[in-house]
Amino acid sequence: MLIKTVTALLALTLTAAPAPAGAAPKEIPFTAATATQRDAGSFALSWSAPGVRQVTVYAGRTQDGIDYGHPVGRGEGTSAITVSGLGAADRWWFRLVPDHGAGLTVADRDLHLASAPNFRDAGGYRTADGHWVRMGAVYRSSDLSALSEADLAKLRRLGIRTVDDLRSPAEREQAPDRVPAGATAHTYDVVGTGGPDTDPQTPEQAEQLMMDTEVHLVRAASAQAGYHSVLAGIADRRTHNVLYHCTAGKDRTGWTSAVLLTALGVPRETVYADYLASNTYRAAANEAVLSQLPEDVREIVRPILEVRAKYLDSGFAEVAKEFGGFDRYLSAGLHVDPAALRAALLV
Repeated sequence: MLIKTVTALLALTLTAAPAPAGAAPKEIPFTAATATQRDAGSFALSWSAPGVRQVTVYAGRTQDGIDYGHPVGRGEGTSAITVSGLGAADRWWFRLVPDHGAGLTVADRDLHLASAPNFRDAGGYRTADGHWVRMGAVYRSSDLSALSEADLAKLRRLGIRTVDDLRSPAEREQAPDRVPAGATAHTYDVVGTGGPDTDPQTPEQAEQLMMDTEVHLVRAASAQAGYHSVLAGIADRRTHNVLYHCTAGKDRTGWTSAVLLTALGVPRETVYADYLASNTYRAAANEAVLSQLPEDVREIVRPILEVRAKYLDSGFAEVAKEFGGFDRYLSAGLHVDPAALRAALLV
């Protein structure tokens, strides 16, 4: 299909430390928090914690290596600050410690891999009932065929254990993954056979192709089997850290994240924001492709390179049509227990 011919052409992570054994867990007062890298060693942090008077910020090169002896910043319950002068690190983590309630650890969602620009943390969102999706456990990306040695080494140090490849055999043969040392690779051809295979001649037909593809990802037996395996692996904490990906990291991968986050209880508007973020992460790569095409072809290809809300609308509409609701899709279509996912990923 045309998708195969062109795929080659919210800055946030959040975790909370567990309560001591026998102690009742404290409520996390933060309703929002972000960390965004500006320059090397410089980060913009912002948060909102209603009812909190003061927040103290600590930093570390790993989640378990926060230096609580040296604060790097302070602010009020709702604040935006800049932290500068930090040294080199694969990933800087910032612990937000309120004057009451549980703390929260934030980091830039973007892994800043030059050879995989859509590589990012898949979790880090607040659920509708006030939990947070555990971070540093699940990642999403485009294919890994172009990973540099430096980026491969970074993924190894970050502890990637499982790589779930959602591409077709032809895609995998054309652009084989470079898998970090120590990781176990799995392949799941979620599109399989019988998917949309029409060459669009207009932008409207291109959009319809993408919406039909989203429907296929809900309906096809190959997709249901593949997504079951990916989500079952995520529910098994022994397999963390998990990375799932396709070619561009936006459609097959985007539906994976939409299903995962919805199953965890993340609000629908946040699910859409995560899905649409691929347009930002892939903006430069998409424009590079479009710039090489004849002008009359660009607007036909553009809808295939991008993600749009109407594409995800089609997936959720098909879930309602075929299964009567999302919970039934999880149980009857994917044979996944959302309680197991929540136990593995929510704090």
